[in-house]
Amino acid sequence: MIYVLLGIAAAFCAYIQWGDEIPIPYAEKDVNKQEAKYILNVNKQEEKDKYKKAVLKRRTGTSAFMTVEEYEQLSAPKDRMETEIEIPKVPTPADMVYVPQPAYKITRYNNPPGSPEITLTNAFYERRQQNAQGIVSPDFKRLVYPAVYYYPNTGSTACDLFVINLEEAKSNMDKILTANTVHRLSEPILSTNKTNDNYYTFRTITPVDFTPDGTKILVKEKVGNTKDGIWKTTPIVYDFSVNNSYSLVEVRDAITYYWKERNGLNLDDKRWDVYPLGFAASNPNWVILNAVAYTGDEPVNLGTWAVTSKGERPRLLTLDNTRSVQIGMNGFKLVKSGVVSPAISEEEEKQLKRIDKERAKQAKKQKKEDLKELKKSYKAKIKEMDEEFKESQKDYDLRRKIDSSTSGNEAIEKYKQIKAEQELKKQQELERQRQKELQRLEKERAKEQAQ
Repeated sequence: MIYVLLGIAAAFCAYIQWGDEIPIPYAEKDVNKQEAKYILNVNKQEEKDKYKKAVLKRRTGTSAFMTVEEYEQLSAPKDRMETEIEIPKVPTPADMVYVPQPAYKITRYNNPPGSPEITLTNAFYERRQQNAQGIVSPDFKRLVYPAVYYYPNTGSTACDLFVINLEEAKSNMDKILTANTVHRLSEPILSTNKTNDNYYTFRTITPVDFTPDGTKILVKEKVGNTKDGIWKTTPIVYDFSVNNSYSLVEVRDAITYYWKERNGLNLDDKRWDVYPLGFAASNPNWVILNAVAYTGDEPVNLGTWAVTSKGERPRLLTLDNTRSVQIGMNGFKLVKSGVVSPAISEEEEKQLKRIDKERAKQAKKQKKEDLKELKKSYKAKIKEMDEEFKESQKDYDLRRKIDSSTSGNEAIEKYKQIKAEQELKKQQELERQRQKELQRLEKERAKEQAQ
């Protein structure tokens, strides 16, 4: 034992004096291999993070690994025109078994002619805005509705006329039920004066009717005072084909001139107004309206007049109220026709529950399959990365081995020769596997024919 200790002490002294001459066991490490291994581990960790992120997003719909770019993408404004709108349904409170569901029907809007008016509810003065009854074009491609605004500081109102393009791949009823203001065009097609410096002044735009082809709409702009009544009604036609409006003010001038020349009646000193009735049934390029003067206890008829949709060639049709002028009723509106039968509502509720249950089942199955596919794809990717790394290391070792024994062009030629031999063996192995698979298929086919 003492001799062993003396030997170790002697070796230690020699190392102190001639340390560089005594070989110390040391496993040399290749820096290139270490770097390649490090890069492999980094790439594998990235793939693992991607896999975890995909799994979490599939399970919860959100991701805790969200990047700044993804957050900005999700935070970007969405196109409101692509928002899906469901058919409105009256919710059932928890303490109620049955709530009557309203039934709807589609009817003519301008019936009788000239009857459409804006009805303001009590909530209008609290909410300070109201979307009035809309009118649907004859081809069910667009819905036009007025939005009325209230200014409490002066007690005045203003109005805009908006358009909603209806969805094509739906029934006419569903097109109207799913029409939502979120889908309206950003800019109104018509607007009243928005100045509210006059107290209790109201300005509204009421749709009257469409032409049969739906390319034009007739509206009436009313201006008046809540304390004094209506001051003036102006017919306006908006042409969707050219995106332009025409104010039919010439017909008012024609009516004033006619009664001035005929009876010496100066309508400028009287209170009178016009009532747009709609488009002529015989010629939709003409707008029909009625004029009335309030010169006493009973309104005085000033005749039924016609003017082109561009406000040209106003003319008197008749002074006789008994003579009717055929006026078209082209637009449509949605009205409540009653309530849905309780039996139908219950059956629809049961059917919806069955559909929801089946959808949940399919979604759960699809989620499970998606998670399996994600895991399979992740494992395949990791396996591919390991195989590529293994091949690259073999190639690196081969190059080092060749470089240590040869040099110059001889090393390159030898490397190419070895790689060609390896590729040939690989192809031969693949061919052998293919032939083996063909033989297996031939045996199975022969066995099936024998049966």
